[in-house]
Amino acid sequence: MSKKEYMDKLIGVVLMLIFSLVAWAQSVEEESCWATRSVVQKKETEITNLHFYFHDTVSGKNPSAVRVAQAAGTNKSPTLFGVVMIADDPLTEKPDPDSKLVGRAQGLYGSAGQQELALIMALNFGFVDGIYNGSSISLLGKNPALQPVREIAIVGGTGVFRLARGYAIAHTYWFNATTGDAIVQYNVTVVH
Repeated sequence: MSKKEYMDKLIGVVLMLIFSLVAWAQSVEEESCWATRSVVQKKETEITNLHFYFHDTVSGKNPSAVRVAQAAGTNKSPTLFGVVMIADDPLTEKPDPDSKLVGRAQGLYGSAGQQELALIMALNFGFVDGIYNGSSISLLGKNPALQPVREIAIVGGTGVFRLARGYAIAHTYWFNATTGDAIVQYNVTVVH
């Protein structure tokens, strides 16, 4: 066998080995892939503005928010630092608690500020009225409750609001310093 024939066979074997390795690597990648990526045609972005009232009742026989945990020094703290509350608060169309129910705020919030009343909130606003019935948005972030106006992130949603993002502007409409009960006006802008 001549040197040229030997080199041609060697190149053929090397190329066949390379193609085999590439095919094997692709099959291993396909088998072990835990996520897939799809490119879809982008739909028009929608912006929805919502306005409702959040009724947080911590007193009385039937509170909508209850204390479930606290730190050893929570009751001595002026900000109730370390308290954790679970809420199932009604969302209404108007500030009157007897006005039309549009949804419920379910989740938790806790006092995360030692120097200021700063709540960390993780709430799901589930809607029960109109075209948003069965849809929800998720709110997550810091709420400096004594500030007149607060902005909190909308980080997701379901139903009509799937893949939502946006922000909520909270404004305390009414607060009872003795009981801790509050009505908070929410103006929410959701991009979905």
